[in-house]
Amino acid sequence: MVIKTDRKEKQCTAAVILAAGSGKRMGSNTKKQYMLIAEKPVVYYSLKTFQESFVDEIVLVVSPGDAGYCKKEIVDKHGFDKVRHIVEGGRERYHSVAIGLDSIPSCDFVFIHDGARPVVTQDILERAYICVKKYGACVVGMPVKDTIKIADTEGNIASTPDRKLVWMIQTPQVFSLSLIREAYHTLLQKEQELLKAGISITDDAMVVETLTGHLVKLVEGSYENIKITTPEDIQIAENFLT
Repeated sequence: MVIKTDRKEKQCTAAVILAAGSGKRMGSNTKKQYMLIAEKPVVYYSLKTFQESFVDEIVLVVSPGDAGYCKKEIVDKHGFDKVRHIVEGGRERYHSVAIGLDSIPSCDFVFIHDGARPVVTQDILERAYICVKKYGACVVGMPVKDTIKIADTEGNIASTPDRKLVWMIQTPQVFSLSLIREAYHTLLQKEQELLKAGISITDDAMVVETLTGHLVKLVEGSYENIKITTPEDIQIAENFLT
């Protein structure tokens, strides 16, 4: 069931879709975002979902040298006219996000999504949009099904967190544009300081939590909203999509 938003209250929304990864764990010469699922590249499916959604514009972030290919073979070929900018990403994921955010001229909210999560749905986008309008920052995820153990540096169990409080985090991660821009601006200013302290930035919520103190709300995604990481994931995603 699709949750309908009130279009009278709709504000400007943009999406940054990240397709700049190398996919080393795939064991293939083809980057994972271009591997085929039912004869379409992985990133096609994320773009299609956002193209058909209420989101107003899309920034596609690609690997250096891939912009021309993506424009011709994916964006133009499939009529994704909401893709207003195709930009080349940076060294780390957070550099690519910052470049994508800088390409958005003006908007109220921005969805940041991994192009390697092809099973994102309209329902997920709608739930996240409702949530971000209320809280200003939210991430899609699901409660874990398994018991989680925290290990020490020697590979021994150090603690067992309460499973009811543990979520696996997905994308999209959605923020007010002003908040996420502030967070990334601060991150880039303090990048070397954070690296020296051994702090590794793994997602956008962490940037906001660490550098602004703004609380980030959890919103239900889907157990099917997997990230393509290994060859087996291609078949799993195809089963979900076809």
